[in-house]
Amino acid sequence: MNRRLFIGGAWVEPDGGHYEVTDPATEQTVGWAPEASRDQVHAACEAARAAFGAWSATPAEERAAVLGRAAEIIRARLVPYAELAQAETGATTGTARGMQVGVAAARFRRYARVEPAEWPIAPQINEAGPMGKAGVMGALAVRQPVGVVTCITSYNNPWANTAGKVAPALAMGNTVVVKPAPQDPLSVYRLAEALAEAGAPPGVVNVVSGRAVEVGEAAVASPEVDMVSFTGSTAVGQRIAEVCGRSMKRQLMELGGKGAALVFDDADLGSAVAGIGTTFAFYSGQICTAPTRVLAQRGVYDRLVEQLAAYAGRLKVGDPRERDTVVGPLISAAHRERVESYVELGRKEGAVVVTGGERPPLDRGFYVSPTLLADCTNDMRVAREEIFGPVVVVIPFDDEEGGVALANDSDYGLIDYVWSADVARAFRVARRLRAGGVGINTVGRNMEAPFGGFKKSGVGRDVGSYALHAYSEVQAIVWPG
Repeated sequence: MNRRLFIGGAWVEPDGGHYEVTDPATEQTVGWAPEASRDQVHAACEAARAAFGAWSATPAEERAAVLGRAAEIIRARLVPYAELAQAETGATTGTARGMQVGVAAARFRRYARVEPAEWPIAPQINEAGPMGKAGVMGALAVRQPVGVVTCITSYNNPWANTAGKVAPALAMGNTVVVKPAPQDPLSVYRLAEALAEAGAPPGVVNVVSGRAVEVGEAAVASPEVDMVSFTGSTAVGQRIAEVCGRSMKRQLMELGGKGAALVFDDADLGSAVAGIGTTFAFYSGQICTAPTRVLAQRGVYDRLVEQLAAYAGRLKVGDPRERDTVVGPLISAAHRERVESYVELGRKEGAVVVTGGERPPLDRGFYVSPTLLADCTNDMRVAREEIFGPVVVVIPFDDEEGGVALANDSDYGLIDYVWSADVARAFRVARRLRAGGVGINTVGRNMEAPFGGFKKSGVGRDVGSYALHAYSEVQAIVWPG
């Protein structure tokens, strides 16, 4: 399968030829992705600019109808789309269907619901002065589209992550240029096909892929681009922010995480173990929201480590297409080596490898066994840096004050977690955590709640109505009452 670039509503042969997309479970070729040139990226940005005027002027109900039709197309093709996503990412069947393609369809459905784009502000009584006579001033706040948005997506979920950017951006009247992660771009082209079939006009959605750094750089730096929405590492996000700052481009950044999970002595250990255990299973730990840094109160520390090790040991690692597989492969051989290097670093730093730490006995695929590192301290690199794999570190703490201090002693602040039977304490602790979200006795999400990070975990908030704000400028209109 040789894909072409999608620019201005046309499928365009790539100047840079094609590169191989590899199935991380089988190490076989999934297909061939197009390598865009810098000029082709600029052409995509220009196509998005040319389409912006008409699309932003299209009634919100008509834009919503396009998104609704796209949702139905994606849902109708869930199985073949999920099979492609699974081949590109190594996700298990349930994850590919439910959390990748299924969530993408749900996000398009969500933004097919029209919300008010303006709201009144209470009138203000002004006294006479240099600005004029006394009077009452009325005001209205209006959400306006930003313009052309470059969407740079992560490799762990090409469907849901892309939909989470594109759907609210289009709903607000923006046009987009999508630069997918180089490891799994084929799914994003399928999404573009669905949108075109649903009636998105030429130029409203453009997709350009490539392994070369210059592809992403051109999509960020183009003078036609008004905003960049990025999901990925903090290091790359910092470089993008520097470029955006030079021309005051708007930014939405969802970056790295090192989620702290505080487990108090009175916690339901079964619930805590199941929640923390999602780090091993969900995307094989390749997810920024995972509770990878477990802070266990001393009274429960030994039991928690024991139960986490037993839980990890029961998880089947292997072919993600097999029904009983829980832990699939990492995205690439290079990333597997990175994760393994962190496990070895943990050993050298003094952590105890309670379980895992080695490759499972499989003939092929980029697998790492679920790994638990105990007796860690918060100054270890394995406790401070994002590993992005099925690796959990456990650190003891004495009391509430110490646990909160440990949790906040991090460069990251995306999502933290608290497990405690004392609900009042759980909420008290949650409010003291410097994180964009806190799960209390759960790793579940409310998909209308704002999502984003404190500190180096990002800038801005999306999801639900917050995404509509993220992809808009707010204009004030004032008049004499």
